[in-house]
Amino acid sequence: MNKDLSRLQPYPFEKLARLKQGLKPPENLNHIALSIGEPQHPAPHFVIESLIAHLHQLSTYPVTRGSAELREAIASWLARRFSIQPELLDTESNLLPVSGTREALFAIAQCIVDRSAGDALVFMPNPFYQIYEGATVLAGAVPRYLDCSEPDFLPDLDAVRPEEWQRCQLFYLCSPGNPTGAVASGKYLQRLIDLAQRHDFVIAADECYSEIYFDEDQPPPGLLGAAAQMGNDKFSHCLAFHSLSKRSNLPGLRSGFVAGDAKILQRFLLYRTYHGCAMATATQTASAAAWRDEAHVLENRRLYREKFARVLDLLSATLAPRKPQAGFYLWAQTPISDTEFAQRLYAEQNVSVLPGRYLSRARNGFDPGEKRVRMALVAPLDECLDAARRINLLLSTL
Repeated sequence: MNKDLSRLQPYPFEKLARLKQGLKPPENLNHIALSIGEPQHPAPHFVIESLIAHLHQLSTYPVTRGSAELREAIASWLARRFSIQPELLDTESNLLPVSGTREALFAIAQCIVDRSAGDALVFMPNPFYQIYEGATVLAGAVPRYLDCSEPDFLPDLDAVRPEEWQRCQLFYLCSPGNPTGAVASGKYLQRLIDLAQRHDFVIAADECYSEIYFDEDQPPPGLLGAAAQMGNDKFSHCLAFHSLSKRSNLPGLRSGFVAGDAKILQRFLLYRTYHGCAMATATQTASAAAWRDEAHVLENRRLYREKFARVLDLLSATLAPRKPQAGFYLWAQTPISDTEFAQRLYAEQNVSVLPGRYLSRARNGFDPGEKRVRMALVAPLDECLDAARRINLLLSTL
């Protein structure tokens, strides 16, 4: 067996299940889960209809590179969304469909990390999506956690020593951030690109929350758009990962893409050919339809805007969480320890939230997840409002 498997930490939801073990919440209260970021808005009917209409395509093997139709739909969306000149995006070399960002974010480390280096570092935000850490460990590299603290909740690039930049092979960035909702500015992205070119590492930008934001006039910038604006029209050292899970409420479709540096993607395609992870052809056809449509995405954002406005109004005088820049999480401070808060909220109000320390790692006596909880406002509006009222009831007893 791979000895590195023993280095993997339990997944956050395993820890949460243990924390809740033996607790018996009030039977008269229905359970409300704010702990997991699983979109619950309706999936677009036209995507479901496309999937059903093309189920006959299950009789053929899918192509790892993806269909021309899907790649063209993705390239057109990327160009529109991030103001990239269409001619810069070659559908044959600058993008690959993937079976959701989770799969691809894990796989890219196995492809990028050079084990012969022995002391390779992979940078990641802290707190973070645990796939980054697991991918790093199983690729034989060492995680380097960059704390994301107030005021901007972005990885602190100034905290990195010169020798660490030299050892860096891969940099995971999540913008908009999970769980903080922080958005990296174009200036921040361009500084990171400059560092990647100077020290020869790859940026893996997890942008799966990029389409959930609150101001229609200020969408979050993306890595490839920032690269193009600074004249890096080959997207050197840059990979951006996108998904239909959050944008289109299709987590079960397992559909996304990675785009950027053609030289890296050429090698990643070779890896994926052996990996055997090609997206089903019917899924590709349905995905192309989803990437071509923006009306359902606008409606999705409207629903989240309403939820955040009303939930924050209820919590403003009590828990007082800060409105995120984007995404669907509240990253709230707690008056008691995050684990005790989560335990009591479940035991007394039958509401589940995720303790912040389950998403972070302590370094030098500091843990950016301590006394924080992540709350995913993915449930229907009435459930989110009910959860907020129950949180206030708990707070009134503390």
